[in-house]
Amino acid sequence: MREALVRLLPVGEVPTAPVVGGYWTRSNDVEIDLVGADREPVAQRLLLLGSVKWLENAPFDEHDLLALQRHRAAVTDEPVPLVAVVRSGVSCSGPAAALGPGDLPAAREPRSS
Repeated sequence: MREALVRLLPVGEVPTAPVVGGYWTRSNDVEIDLVGADREPVAQRLLLLGSVKWLENAPFDEHDLLALQRHRAAVTDEPVPLVAVVRSGVSCSGPAAALGPGDLPAAREPRSS
């Protein structure tokens, strides 16, 4: 999923991110599924933060958005774009990009130059 996201970017307001990983604290009070950065192993700049919600009958909603915003605030003061990778759509405004099942097959193969 993370490698696919690297291939799909840029999307809308979300820039290209050479590296996409995840982040969580030892206590799991902050858990971010997708963290796009300029480099690894230690990023100098965060480029996106995102959540994966692959539920069959529940869209990414206001509750999910608020949780992602809270986690972003715990990691950075910068207005890093938020991304939702979802199976059942998005029912709120806020994510800079939303990707679903129809977007992912295109990311299986690297883009041709």
